[in-house]
Amino acid sequence: MIPLLFIALLLLLLLAGVWTVMTLNLLKSAIGLAVTSVVLTLLLFLMDAPLAGVFELSVCAGLITVVFISAISLTKPLTGPEAAARDRSRMRRFIFLPLLIALLAWGLYAMGLHSDLPPLPAGADLDVRQVLWNLRRLDLVGQILVILAGVFGVVILFKNRPQQKEEPKP
Repeated sequence: MIPLLFIALLLLLLLAGVWTVMTLNLLKSAIGLAVTSVVLTLLLFLMDAPLAGVFELSVCAGLITVVFISAISLTKPLTGPEAAARDRSRMRRFIFLPLLIALLAWGLYAMGLHSDLPPLPAGADLDVRQVLWNLRRLDLVGQILVILAGVFGVVILFKNRPQQKEEPKP
């Protein structure tokens, strides 16, 4: 039963991630990121990584989503022709992305790099520092990557766009 649930959540994670990246509305994309993060949290709990799951849920689904929605509310929307040109450009650049991600995931699975982490000892009195630094280093690396993805997303969102010259009015 667990492998079927695990596979279903992985497919849902892939669909939510693709929807997040490919949707044209920034607000829907931020909400898609929160959905992706919640599904990833469920996967982390299934893989016996509760600390990483709690960090994922609180930081990415909570804090990062609020930051993104706040930043989106401060940005100026594109006009119709600007948005259409951006959408055509985006679709040409990223049309291969879902296939690339699926091939990469299949390759990692085929090489045997899936979760081989030992479960935490039951009933052991472990300090959070010991668990994070000694037993769950891979979870910590994943959390760092999620935070960096959020930071780079904010940087890209606030990147200066070239100003168009205004035509003089007669």
